[in-house]
Amino acid sequence: MARKQKLNTSQRKENRKKVEQELQDLEQAVKDYDPKTSTSTQFKELPISKELAKGLTNSSFVSMTDIQKQSIPYALKGEDILASAKTGSGKTLSFLVPVLERLHRAKWSEMDGLGALIISPTRELAQQIYEVLRKIGKYFQISAGLVIGGKNYKYESERVAKLNILIGTPGRILQHFDEAVGLDLSNLQVLVLDEADRCLDMGFKKTLDDILSNLPTEERQTLLFSATQSKSVSDLARLSLVEPRYIGVRDKDEVGADGAVSATPETLAQSYVKVQLQDKLDTLYSFIRTHLKTKTLVFFSSSKQVHFAYEAMRKLQPGVTLMKLHGRQKQTARTETVYKFSKAQHAVLFATDVVARGLDFPAIEWVIQVDAPEDVDTYIHRVGRSARFGKAGKSMLMLTPSEEEAFLKRLASKKIEVNRLNIKQARQTSIKPQLQSLCFQNPELKYLGQKAFMSYMKSIYIQKDKDVFKFDELPAEEYAQSLGLPGAPIIKINGMKNFEKSKELKNASRQLLALSKTNEDGEFEPSAKEKQVKTKYDRLFERQNQNVLTDHYRGITKGGDDDDEDDNDDFIQIKRKNHDLEGEEIPELLTIPTSKRAIQRALSKEGSMKQRGNGKKTIFDDEGRGHDLYEFEDEEDFQKAGDVKAQRKEFIEKTGKDMAVRDEDDKAVAKQKKQDKKRKRLEAERAANEQYAAGSDDEEPTIQVGAEGFEPDHGLAARLLAELDGARSNYSDQESDSGEDDEVEEPDRKKAKWFQNDKVAGKHRGSDNDGVLELEAPETLEDLESLTSRLLGQ
Repeated sequence: MARKQKLNTSQRKENRKKVEQELQDLEQAVKDYDPKTSTSTQFKELPISKELAKGLTNSSFVSMTDIQKQSIPYALKGEDILASAKTGSGKTLSFLVPVLERLHRAKWSEMDGLGALIISPTRELAQQIYEVLRKIGKYFQISAGLVIGGKNYKYESERVAKLNILIGTPGRILQHFDEAVGLDLSNLQVLVLDEADRCLDMGFKKTLDDILSNLPTEERQTLLFSATQSKSVSDLARLSLVEPRYIGVRDKDEVGADGAVSATPETLAQSYVKVQLQDKLDTLYSFIRTHLKTKTLVFFSSSKQVHFAYEAMRKLQPGVTLMKLHGRQKQTARTETVYKFSKAQHAVLFATDVVARGLDFPAIEWVIQVDAPEDVDTYIHRVGRSARFGKAGKSMLMLTPSEEEAFLKRLASKKIEVNRLNIKQARQTSIKPQLQSLCFQNPELKYLGQKAFMSYMKSIYIQKDKDVFKFDELPAEEYAQSLGLPGAPIIKINGMKNFEKSKELKNASRQLLALSKTNEDGEFEPSAKEKQVKTKYDRLFERQNQNVLTDHYRGITKGGDDDDEDDNDDFIQIKRKNHDLEGEEIPELLTIPTSKRAIQRALSKEGSMKQRGNGKKTIFDDEGRGHDLYEFEDEEDFQKAGDVKAQRKEFIEKTGKDMAVRDEDDKAVAKQKKQDKKRKRLEAERAANEQYAAGSDDEEPTIQVGAEGFEPDHGLAARLLAELDGARSNYSDQESDSGEDDEVEEPDRKKAKWFQNDKVAGKHRGSDNDGVLELEAPETLEDLESLTSRLLGQ
């Protein structure tokens, strides 16, 4: 046993020496590698570890792209990189390979803390980077994690301190930096910014500055990658770049006036169409109808436009799968949509710019931009979702007459050429009548159309390039009618102040906002509104969005000049009256059940009682306010009454006695009601029998039949059968009214039947009747049945 232990120890020492020797050889190979003279075209020719080479080969990454050939060798040597390349050129591997190799050569472990931080501007792009890292790095003993908004924060916080590579979005990363326990940032080796231009813009400026303040600057390698880059000195100073290596910079004639470099794939066929604003949806619908066997990505400027277009097209049913993706969706829905669209062969995805950067959707054939992008860089990122990795692709941009000239000049300044397409009017279908009909029938779709109208008008107003986006020249009335609205809502714009403030709050951390409300002593100081004590009932009546139409209807009924002063803070607001109501005030909306089960529960008394819960005793004070019983009793008085268990036992016994007495009273009342019901039923039966015996005014109370052997008279029998059926129905109705569970009370004495009466049955009343037998009319149902059967067969 001792010999075996000694042998195992010896093997471990040999393996350790072997690993150290491989790392030393790898370090020497990196130092000897000269990127300037190298002609490597495949990953295996680079000075990388065998674990990474195996992971790349198994993931089908063999040959390097241009950006990878230029950036990876310098990144392996530890230089700072500022790289820009065409979309779809493989920038993800350009920074994942150096990150894994640097941590591997440093023998990074869990005890060393966080070694690499990769920041992405969108959640979908961060997830994509994480999936690629899992594929190529599965043979390393390095831990990696993904932290993005919409996920379980508690689950992330319990594991983030043990990660070596952290991938995430700026907001969630900063939250973990501020709150996570045990997260060590002092040894950070690599900082990566994917889509760096987006991470460095004003939307993430404050968040990114807070993240950088927590990171060390010494011995830190910084890698910046994007399809469009700016060599702004201020941006580079914020990141503490040390002699960065510029990769992918073109010739001087390809560089814009602001120093930015942009490029589109060579295999991308770019085009545009000149279309009126009110005809954009018609053009989009006609395009979808004529391209059912393609995979199309459609861009809008706002999430509300995406939502309206998606719901409207779904109702029109163009014949292809429709999807939507925007930033206001829940993370689970966004992830599911990305997965479904990636796997789909023929589909149309309506999206905002949240998917414009970095996402790799396979085999997108068309990229349609319904709304013009805010700048040329956004245009490049949008069209870059197609024609990736050398594949063919097409793009089409819709420009209004006021946008055409100026935006084409912007594209030409970046060396981007687009061809004009002419729309065949014979193949274009107008959907304006259908949208108007749908909005008339469906108030929710009309509401979405109004929100889409306002969001578009707002997006045009806030654009900085006023030469392209001319707010005053927009045909608002025609555009509103194209959305199915009866008219354009009157909008009011109060400047950019509210917009700038809302954009800052959108990207700010809630925890930081809470800390900003502290006073000089570090104590939380709530606002005047927060100081108000609110009960659950107050919060109940202050809830919003309980019904999608509530705020809409309340908004359009606010009219006149009296509301202008109170609503000055609103950016855009509907000021049009609802003409269908003819000026009448709309009452408070009722919550209408939407399912059969909910309707059945609402109409059922038992179901309604279940939802109310248990009752409780309420005592009203002198001012008429209700209070629970315990609010009028102090704790001292309660203690004087005795032990808690004793009081509970006494209360149960007393309540039980009261319930027993009340049960007896209830049983007596139920018994009396039952007896009254029986009495009423018998009285009804007796009255019916007496009425039948008396007969009607136009009929005699006696029935005459032939005396010669009682020959059957079928006409008389038919009348008797009809009377019998009527009597039976009356009897059954009385029985059903009296209740199913009631017992039938038998009479004390039975009357003699008509055929048992010697004075009547078979006896002549006189000799003057000339062979006619006179019988008394039947008085009961049994008499009528016997007489009928006798006439028919006897």
